[in-house]
Amino acid sequence: MTHNDKASTTMAQPQTDALISAQHLSVRYGRKTAVDDVSFTIPKGRVVGLLGHNGAGKTTLMKALVGLARPEGSLSVLGLHPQRERVALLQGTCYIPDVAILPRWARVDELITLMAQLHPRFSAERARQLLARTSVGLHDKVKSLSKGMVVQAHLALVASIDAKLMILDEPTLGLDVLSRKAFYEMLIDEWCDGERSVLVSTHQVEEVESLLSDVLMLNEGKLVLSISLEEMDRRFVALSHDPAVAEQMAAAHPLLKYRVQGGVAALFDGEPPAAVQALGRRVRPSLVDLFVALTRKPELDRQHF
Repeated sequence: MTHNDKASTTMAQPQTDALISAQHLSVRYGRKTAVDDVSFTIPKGRVVGLLGHNGAGKTTLMKALVGLARPEGSLSVLGLHPQRERVALLQGTCYIPDVAILPRWARVDELITLMAQLHPRFSAERARQLLARTSVGLHDKVKSLSKGMVVQAHLALVASIDAKLMILDEPTLGLDVLSRKAFYEMLIDEWCDGERSVLVSTHQVEEVESLLSDVLMLNEGKLVLSISLEEMDRRFVALSHDPAVAEQMAAAHPLLKYRVQGGVAALFDGEPPAAVQALGRRVRPSLVDLFVALTRKPELDRQHF
C-alpha cells in the first residue's frame, strides 16, 4: 500500500446529519477524468478546506455539488439531488465561484433590493448589518470599489441568505493579505454558528489552517486525505533531527523529508518505531507540510537533504 493509498482512507463515515454525502463520485469530460472515485461526508457545523494543486479537480467537484457538473456515483447535498432538485438546493446553499463578479453599474443598495426580490431566504436587514462591518457604502457603485471591497460586498450579500451550506471557490484569489484577513473574519464571525458548514477551496493554506475543522485533499482528481485537524495531529508525526542521522530516518520510510529552522525533519503517517523517535524531537507538522507530502510530484521523492 502506498502512502497515498493509506492517506485516502476517509476519516468520516456517512452520518445522519451530513449536509454533503458523496460515494464513489466521478466527473468526466470526454476522456479526461477530473474527479476520480471520491467518497466523503461533511456534517453540520464544520469548516472544511478543499486543497489541491491547479487542475486537481477542486472546481469540478464544487460544480458537481451545486448541480453544474454531471457526476457518476452517489451524491446528496442537503438531502437533495443537485441536478434534479437544483432550485431547492440553491435555496439552502450559498455558492461563490472563482469567477464571481458583481455588476459594475449597480449601487450596493440596488444589489440588496435585487437579492431580496430574487431569493426567498435573503434578508436585506442582515445584508446592511454585515456591510456595516466593512468600508463599503450602501450608495457606492461596484465600479468604484476595490477588488477587496467587491469580495467583501459579495460575501455580505451571500451570507445574508438563510442557508445551511456555503461553498467558496478561491474566494480571496488576488487579494492582499489584509483583505483576505477581513474576508475570513467576517465569514467565521458572522456566518459560522455550529449548525452551518463551509467548504472553501484555497491556495492560501497557511492562512486558513487555523480556521478549519477538517480537510479534503485532492491530487489529480483523487481524494488522498479526508480528515479532521484533530485527527491529523494525532495521526501524523514529524521528527526534527540532526542531519547526521538522516540515513537512519530515511530507512524508516517517512512520507516527506523537509527543512525546518535549525535542521531537517521527517514526516510519518503514524507513530514511527521508538528507536526512530529517539533520533529526533517531535514537532507539529503543518498542513502545508502534509499537503506537500501527499500531493508532491514523483520527482521530489528522489531529492535528498
